[in-house]
Amino acid sequence: MWPMWQAMVMSRRLGVQIAAFTGVALAAVMLTAILAVDQPAKFWRHRIADISLMHGWVPATVQTISAVVLVGAIGWRTRRWRVLQVPLAFVLGVILVVWAHWDIASTGIAGDPAPRALWIWIGLTGLAAGIVVLGWRSARWWRRVVSVLAVPLCLLSAALAVNVWVGYFPTVHTAWTQLTAGPLPNQTDRATVTAMQLKGVMPAKGVVVPVNISADASKFKHRGELVYLPPAWFASTPPPRLPAMMMIGAEINTPADWLRAGNAVSTADAFAAARGGNAPVLVFADSGGAFGNDTECVNGSRGNAADHLTKDIVPFMISNFGVSPDPSHWGVAGFSTGGTCAVDLTVMHPDLFSVFIDISGDLGPNSGTKAQTVARLFGGNAAAWAAFDPTTVITRHGPYHGVSGWFAIAGADIGARNPGGQDAAANSLCALGRTKGIVCAVVAQPGKHDWSLAANAFAAALPWLAGRLGAPGVPQVRLPESTSAPVPSAYPSPATAALIATPSP
Repeated sequence: MWPMWQAMVMSRRLGVQIAAFTGVALAAVMLTAILAVDQPAKFWRHRIADISLMHGWVPATVQTISAVVLVGAIGWRTRRWRVLQVPLAFVLGVILVVWAHWDIASTGIAGDPAPRALWIWIGLTGLAAGIVVLGWRSARWWRRVVSVLAVPLCLLSAALAVNVWVGYFPTVHTAWTQLTAGPLPNQTDRATVTAMQLKGVMPAKGVVVPVNISADASKFKHRGELVYLPPAWFASTPPPRLPAMMMIGAEINTPADWLRAGNAVSTADAFAAARGGNAPVLVFADSGGAFGNDTECVNGSRGNAADHLTKDIVPFMISNFGVSPDPSHWGVAGFSTGGTCAVDLTVMHPDLFSVFIDISGDLGPNSGTKAQTVARLFGGNAAAWAAFDPTTVITRHGPYHGVSGWFAIAGADIGARNPGGQDAAANSLCALGRTKGIVCAVVAQPGKHDWSLAANAFAAALPWLAGRLGAPGVPQVRLPESTSAPVPSAYPSPATAALIATPSP
């Protein structure tokens, strides 16, 4: 009798310890939230805000806690539990991993393959859910609590693995402001912008103003967008005819991503501060209409995104913010899917745009395989796909005049292959573009396919971009030299295939 009683006491104690450990972790999260809004705790708030969610102790600590809690949820229990029910829960985890892998692969997400840690935590989430369902009736109250806690903790660990993969939330502050829709850097309203402009005094930094752009031309249902006005915009009334740059995010995005994860406002402010307040006006466009709606910036079954970008946004910026209407003063920059959009919009509309920055984009619109892309984006219409395929568009267009582009790829040098194949796409498109008069370069940017890469690549390209667009007081900067020959692409056209075999000039 005594050994059984001792075992029961030890099991209960273990459960209490695990629950207490988890409670401490959750209390720490709550404390973080309290400090984030508590004005007297500014010092600690700033210290917490800078904690990395991609490196260091936070991902490791959360995943360690999750593993300990999951082990406590499983326990030793009965022989039937160990031989039958736990293996069944494990099978559920494997099924969840297989489904998630298929789903992610079928969407055609650009970039590096998902890290192994993501698949592990997806599987453990399924295992945790199975433990709750299969072990609920036989579990004691404390083990039920631990089992339920294991599910969200495993989900959180999987989310941290995703974040390490894409770099969407670099720090606690970024995550907090994004999840709570907190104010953006330098954000103000339109009335304040007008008052500042009437004073005729340039501010020390640029401002960010939310805008609601009419969709009369495109009928594309979109979210609110944002405009960055550099200090020079406030120098006169009406404002000077500054150049403009359209900024497009990745496949799953919000218009604010370039500001929060891509650090675009800080980069533009630093650039303008060294050049008398001069920088391009930036418009942060909504290419999706919803967080998970991947339009690839085309007109298709998911909405007329291309028309919104070209027929709604460009006229709005000219009429409302007085930017230059000259296409030589307009450009497009994008990361990942946005990079593909940047090339596509420019080669399709050289009457609107003359410069693009493609940061780790694909060869063309990508929503899976080519057949899946044609079916998903264009309702099976191959001709509609060809109208938005940059390789086909460039080949059919004929000579371009005054169009140039910067292809940024991930890696230590442009001779090294990156897992997502964006190096191949960049070299293929640049090689083809050169034969049609497009001046371009493929520039290696240290890092991997995430928002940190996008932020650094935009900062590196901005001096060339601003000079090329004719920003006042900004000298022209030569494109860097491409130092590698093109490499094979995903599904090149015959014309492109012939070009790939020949080193670029």
